[in-house]
Amino acid sequence: MNFPKEFIFNGTVESCHASTLLELKDSTFLVACFEGSGEGKEDVGIRLMHRHSAGQWNGQRIKIANEPHWNPVLFRLAGRNTIALYFKVGRQIPDWKTFVSYSTDEGTSWTPPAELVPDDRSGGRGPVKNKPILLNNGVIAAPASVERKHWSAFVDLSGDDGRTWVRSAPVPMPHLLTDNRNGNDSLLGVIQPTLWESAPDMVHMLLRSNNHRIYRSDSPDGGRSWCEIYPTGLPNNNSGIDLVKLADGTLLLLCNPISENWGTRRKLSLFLSEDNGNTWPCQRVLENAAEETTPAEFSYPAIISLGKDEIALTYTVHRRDIAFLKGRIQDFFS
Repeated sequence: MNFPKEFIFNGTVESCHASTLLELKDSTFLVACFEGSGEGKEDVGIRLMHRHSAGQWNGQRIKIANEPHWNPVLFRLAGRNTIALYFKVGRQIPDWKTFVSYSTDEGTSWTPPAELVPDDRSGGRGPVKNKPILLNNGVIAAPASVERKHWSAFVDLSGDDGRTWVRSAPVPMPHLLTDNRNGNDSLLGVIQPTLWESAPDMVHMLLRSNNHRIYRSDSPDGGRSWCEIYPTGLPNNNSGIDLVKLADGTLLLLCNPISENWGTRRKLSLFLSEDNGNTWPCQRVLENAAEETTPAEFSYPAIISLGKDEIALTYTVHRRDIAFLKGRIQDFFS
């Protein structure tokens, strides 16, 4: 079954990437991405778009400094009846600072952005690309990473509805060289986790890597400490992934199933697991461009659950637009 695909900008922007989405209380949607003349350019800001009905989008732009803005993340703070918008600012990725803005009117207006962790110089706190999750114990777990000399991941934890954050221990990594097949081996690195909780205090993550596969780590103590990362059977092209856990425990994962470091982003698939991510037997290809198609990129997906049997998702299209899809899960895999 082919789902109607909406393009949020319909070619009206020069460049956009790294979308995030949230369902609003009236069952409409809010999507954010970074947008400007090109990734890393000083004119890039955060664009917020509201979907009022099918194909009807409008929005606003947030720009707080003459520096590139990156990787927005939307998340509803349940205890404050507030939507948080997290995003990075910085000319160089290793020097990112994380800012946050809040809306108490379902995304119509926003507070002036402020640093999430004041005076942080670590390369970014809070969610780096993918949405936080609310754990059974009421703690918010935000998937985080740093891209300095060696890529590494951690989780930021908040027990007071996002007001303050405590950084977890770093996710342990083996001291391994990647087998990148191109003669340019480097130390294994992982970034941009996506999280789920399988039982009280049992939290898991999948991670983007520079070793042509998705890696995993598990935490037995609510995200405070993590086991050493280990490879999954899922391919990865060193591009962003995202996952959502449904109410029945089913996991849905969006990724580019290409097993090559910095490989093509021409193919995007939705995977399903019913055994806590140990196997992913079901795959639905959403995009698969021919090699001769230029440009061709379907990347940096985001996915959310809409309840019992529906999902919504977004992803970058050729760096010129953001695609939005929604539908019943069974139809995606029929």
